[in-house]
Amino acid sequence: MSYWLVKSEPSVWSWDQQVEKGAKGEAWTGVRNYTARQNLVAMKKGELAFYYHSNEGKEIVGIAEIIKEAYPDPTDKTGKFVCVDIKAHKPFKTPVTLAAIKAEPKLAEMALVKQSRLSVQPVTPEEWKLVCKMGGV
Repeated sequence: MSYWLVKSEPSVWSWDQQVEKGAKGEAWTGVRNYTARQNLVAMKKGELAFYYHSNEGKEIVGIAEIIKEAYPDPTDKTGKFVCVDIKAHKPFKTPVTLAAIKAEPKLAEMALVKQSRLSVQPVTPEEWKLVCKMGGV
């Protein structure tokens, strides 16, 4: 199983809005970066992703599950980009801030630290375990 991180600004699409979608989830549309696109293509049904509030909050607030693999993004008029469907899986007991991640030496190589602008990122199993522990799950 691979692990991921997806970013959303809470004023555009928050964790609470994701939770409200329930088991049917929601399409993760609007990704317009080719590296992030490749990460979406690599996602498999059943894999998990950290749900990160970017710009506003800068914190991981929960875990989402990939429920549908990559398909053409209906919001992309060029036909070059894809989306996946995700659903809320589990909230963090304590949000894990970007500052806390940067303060943890074991997370110095995490994509969130190294490639801060990338909206869909891989997460290593070691990073996954440590961030989950920091978040109380």
